[in-house]
Amino acid sequence: MTPQSSADEVSRALAALEDPKARAINERHGDDHGVNLTKLRAVAKQLKRNPGLARELWATGSSPERLVSLLISGPKDYTADELEAMLRDSRIPKVRDWLVNYIVKKSPHAEELRLRWFNHADPLLAGSGWALTTERVLKRPEGLDLPALLDQIESEMGSAPESLQWAMNECLAQIGITTPALRTRAIDIGERLQVLADYPTPPGCVSPFAPIWITEMVSRQK
Repeated sequence: MTPQSSADEVSRALAALEDPKARAINERHGDDHGVNLTKLRAVAKQLKRNPGLARELWATGSSPERLVSLLISGPKDYTADELEAMLRDSRIPKVRDWLVNYIVKKSPHAEELRLRWFNHADPLLAGSGWALTTERVLKRPEGLDLPALLDQIESEMGSAPESLQWAMNECLAQIGITTPALRTRAIDIGERLQVLADYPTPPGCVSPFAPIWITEMVSRQK
């Protein structure tokens, strides 16, 4: 691969990386391809930043091509409407996660899209709105009504669809971690709702159950 490679050449290179073992692992996480992500990143590194090629790869609709597309894109390469169209078309978890984390969160349109997607009827868009809200909790909480966010989480998280529930739970945990005045309340909400309380957590990892997550991360700050 070189920066001058065509979309067809990239697709052939990705197809050659298809591995049944990688596919089995990826499918357990809801993904639909068998390309090892370390090898996929190596392909993108050879291509370098290339917005034109990125758009061609995205248009294929294939998950490996779309992941490479995001890696060779920049946050300023897309309008707000383009990013929303891409998110609506991203039903594979890894593609959606990379789109939000690598592009949307760093986009000059991030706040516009946060407000547009927050409380959206589509739970996948709403989840992305919550993810952008969590980003603001972490980096720029000024202007956010954190108690109101906790009110909404307390009211809605227990019955939310899974993808939206995960996003709201992360916001709950980060409010508890970063805001001492609201920590007790955040832990109490988590205890009462019991969202992800039984989630299997590998050794050495922090549970996503908000009370455990908050307590552990706060203890590391001391």
